[in-house]
Amino acid sequence: MENFVLSHLEPKGVFRFFEELARVPHGSGNTAAASAWAMDFARTRGLRCRQDELGSVVIWKPASPGYEGHPAVILQGHLDMVCVKDAGTAHDFEKDPLDLVVEGDWIRARGTTLGGDNGIAVAIILALLDDETAVHPPIEAVLTVDEEIGLLGANGLDCSDLAGRKLINIDSEDEGVLTVSCAGGSRCDIRREFPLEEAEGAVCTLTVSGGQGGHSGIEIHKGLANASKLLGACLKDMPGIRLISLAGGAQDNAIPKEAEAVFLAEAPASLEAVRARFEAETRAAFAEKEPGLNFTLASIPPERRRALSGEDTRKAVSLLNDYPNGVQAMSADIPGLVQTSLNLGILRLEEGRMELSSSVRSSVAAEKDALCARLETLAAQYGGSFSQRGAYPPWEYRKDSPLRDTMTRVYRELSGREMQVEAIHAGLECGLFSGKMPGLDAVSIGPDLRDVHSARERMSVSSVARTWTYLRKVLEEL
Repeated sequence: MENFVLSHLEPKGVFRFFEELARVPHGSGNTAAASAWAMDFARTRGLRCRQDELGSVVIWKPASPGYEGHPAVILQGHLDMVCVKDAGTAHDFEKDPLDLVVEGDWIRARGTTLGGDNGIAVAIILALLDDETAVHPPIEAVLTVDEEIGLLGANGLDCSDLAGRKLINIDSEDEGVLTVSCAGGSRCDIRREFPLEEAEGAVCTLTVSGGQGGHSGIEIHKGLANASKLLGACLKDMPGIRLISLAGGAQDNAIPKEAEAVFLAEAPASLEAVRARFEAETRAAFAEKEPGLNFTLASIPPERRRALSGEDTRKAVSLLNDYPNGVQAMSADIPGLVQTSLNLGILRLEEGRMELSSSVRSSVAAEKDALCARLETLAAQYGGSFSQRGAYPPWEYRKDSPLRDTMTRVYRELSGREMQVEAIHAGLECGLFSGKMPGLDAVSIGPDLRDVHSARERMSVSSVARTWTYLRKVLEEL
């Protein structure tokens, strides 16, 4: 592993494949190279494999000696990652390798998401397929694409040639936690066209920055700042402006940490008082959770620009402010579990075309449908259009689960502790696979990952090692 940053880490096979994947572009919607890399891995080792039209890959490995009669086990993860970077980071996710850094027990990437979600699953699975000393039943490795933009690969995968009815998904982010249920969801988009007019005024830029960002599922309950919503609230108090553009967020399933508005202003000097007051109020409200929030207002001398009218500016800002965001309902059955939420992840206004995109999640199908209908009504109220895509079902809890029993027993034997069994608000592919394969017994595990879907994402080296040992022992027991 010459020139590999992770070459000194154990288990070597896992970290070798993780770093190989980190050198291949694999953002959601751009996974062709990663899919080809996985296929090349299988072919060079003489393993049966297939690649579907979307790019998802299935690899089969025969049982180790003595396990030929054991039922097959499906190991599953996804090839794509969420691409988020810090402002000022010169990184092109379409071609640049991730710049990995080891800091004590943690691995991160400089200025960008790490892709531990879900590259570590791919790395662990390939390392198991490559390890001739591992003891296991027949393995069916399923590596899907575009999980982060609506579980598209899992939704499109033909599962008819999969014999396994036990599935271990490796897309969870807390060691010692066994996930057995998750929310369903979909992506919702509102679009509104506004006419542009030639107008003159001081060209102003209002920027909201310094937010933490984060995962719109597992961190939505933390009440983190959504920069796009804060931008809208501040613009609402600024009189005499005409919008030119809006931009906030890059992924519908990531809480936006930065947002910006460009507009014409009649009296830019008078807007500074609004900015200062709103910044002070916001910092006070988010003092503990978001201490780094900033509101910056800049302007240049008057010039002519194409902009929205004053009335249409008020409509666009009102639409942004009326757009619901965050936790909508908590579970009455499971303490602390978010039941229904949405995240305004993408905000755009360019050349008069406004788009607001959100990730809607709920463990109750009727509540998810009702929230989507609420957004559709909002779109109609403002004269816009509504669309919905990437819908996926909730993964319901299975009362009788021999796989869960084995997983918890092995964890207890190895660690001396009880494994925590829980449901999560984030989406997992287990629900889709359960719908495709009747009788499927599925669970999800993973090593410790922190701040996924943000440039602060990091992964614990020691936790990866323990998860590797644990999964090898589980396979011996199946």
